[in-house]
Amino acid sequence: MLNDINTDAKNRMQGAIQALEGDFSRIRTGRAAPALVENIQVIYYDVSTPLQQLASISVPEPRSLLIKPFDPSTLKEIERGILASDLGLTPNNDGRVVRLNLPPLTEDRRKDLVKVVKNRAEEARVAVRNIRRDLMRDLRDYENEKMISEDDKERGEKDLQKETDSFTEKIDALCESKEAEILEV
Repeated sequence: MLNDINTDAKNRMQGAIQALEGDFSRIRTGRAAPALVENIQVIYYDVSTPLQQLASISVPEPRSLLIKPFDPSTLKEIERGILASDLGLTPNNDGRVVRLNLPPLTEDRRKDLVKVVKNRAEEARVAVRNIRRDLMRDLRDYENEKMISEDDKERGEKDLQKETDSFTEKIDALCESKEAEILEV
């Protein structure tokens, strides 16, 4: 019973870490990365589709992205999707590919991005604590239903708290790493 709860906690908390890593990959640093644009939604035949399903995305230079659509007729829709996104980038279309040049980040923009990183990290911490709360409630319910003893409940709560602390430390490390990456000039 306790092993199931610990396994469930690890899996769910690992999911929160993976979601945070995905969020962080979409936050722009000084370098170009395909993750920056691959989830931009493009209207393709009246269906909102992620850009990565419509084009190959490469990084020919450190501050530029090259987007080559699988179907050249989608160039205009891809441009519209990029302009509609919150990236603040202007696409350059040469008839076959779309180029995105990433300007250097200003000091103010870097500070704003650090705030976004801290907010996302706090959301991940809250998610981990919510998982802990739900599983603690399950432990109390199991004790009330006489499925586990009070000692088992106490041991389960301690193990759950250790897992929570461990995942919180991972979130803090990810946050610090991303902040350093953003502030690097």
